[in-house]
Amino acid sequence: MKPDLKFLEVFEDKYLKTAQGKGVFLAGVVLGYTARLQVGSNNDVQNSPLFKQMHFGRVTIRDLKKQMSRIPELIKAYNLKYSGYLQQLANDAGVIILEGGGQELGVDGNFAFTVSFANASYFFWDKIYSSEGIQSEENVDKESQE
Repeated sequence: MKPDLKFLEVFEDKYLKTAQGKGVFLAGVVLGYTARLQVGSNNDVQNSPLFKQMHFGRVTIRDLKKQMSRIPELIKAYNLKYSGYLQQLANDAGVIILEGGGQELGVDGNFAFTVSFANASYFFWDKIYSSEGIQSEENVDKESQE
């Protein structure tokens, strides 16, 4: 159940080469996937309570830490699927953010966060936990429609 974070090394972005950049990116995946699970689909993610609390383009390190500290509470309150995977990734993201020094996100951080939040299901299942052998709901939904 250990997240595979090697995919982060392929990014050429200077911000994503830093510890904070990697942590912010992973936090975006955690929060984006949590928002998706709150409503049950990627199509409705903008209706999730977590999505409505995000100030995209203006996220501060304080905002990010505040939202990440709520992950255990959200997992319990929404009885989220794959809670072990989600909590482990949140733990790793938090440690990496702490190692990064806590500078403000700025444009680069906000961009990395938004990209990972918007593509959270893809990064969660196709990159981070691809070796776990669990199909994401998106793949199951696509197969059932064919």
